[in-house]
Amino acid sequence: MPNPSVTDIFFDLDHTLWDFDRNSMLAFQRVFKKHNIDMDVKHFVKIYEPINFEYWKRFREDRVTKEELRRGRLTDTFNSFKMPMPLELIDLMAETYIVELPVDNHLFDGTEEILAYLSERYVLHIITNGFHTVQHLKLKNSGIAPYFETVTTSEEVGLKKPHPVIFQKALEKAAVQPSVSLMVGDTFEADILGAEAIGMHTLFYNYRNEVVPQGYRAIHRLPEIKKHL
Repeated sequence: MPNPSVTDIFFDLDHTLWDFDRNSMLAFQRVFKKHNIDMDVKHFVKIYEPINFEYWKRFREDRVTKEELRRGRLTDTFNSFKMPMPLELIDLMAETYIVELPVDNHLFDGTEEILAYLSERYVLHIITNGFHTVQHLKLKNSGIAPYFETVTTSEEVGLKKPHPVIFQKALEKAAVQPSVSLMVGDTFEADILGAEAIGMHTLFYNYRNEVVPQGYRAIHRLPEIKKHL
């Protein structure tokens, strides 16, 4: 039976439903081929991923712009390999990467099944810090767009999670109160603390096996959501 205290479920997209790391690896394979980068992609991505994660943290905190994010994560990764690249090539690769990223749309195991199950019982929504056009392409190309009643992006709102305004805008768009809303996401600070601050229920998707503070509910696989509803 559905949890009577929750009517609406809000999901983050990247790293929660959409398998960003896998899709990113495939995108970089095409980027490197197009721009004749002679380098092992898997080795590159292993260094790139934590750098990208840190740049997104800075972006959430308004310490870098979108352009600095897209440039910096590539520049820093190539520099770590002692392979400095001219800025013109960095910009070309960054642009190609954005085009290629929504081409592959692998989802985490169990995503479609859990969305089909939940959509019959709850109203589903997306709140994402990703860029508006790219995120909508990911939803459409992966086939999961029809499950969601609303999609709220930080680019459209002008503020990023964990800022309370993006959650408030998403709740307004969904016409629902925070007390009957659940946020599911993989970034503890942005998704969980941000949603908690405005009174939403939270469920941390802890697929990276991070240490979770006491008192917070967490899952390691998406089908486990059922246990918390």
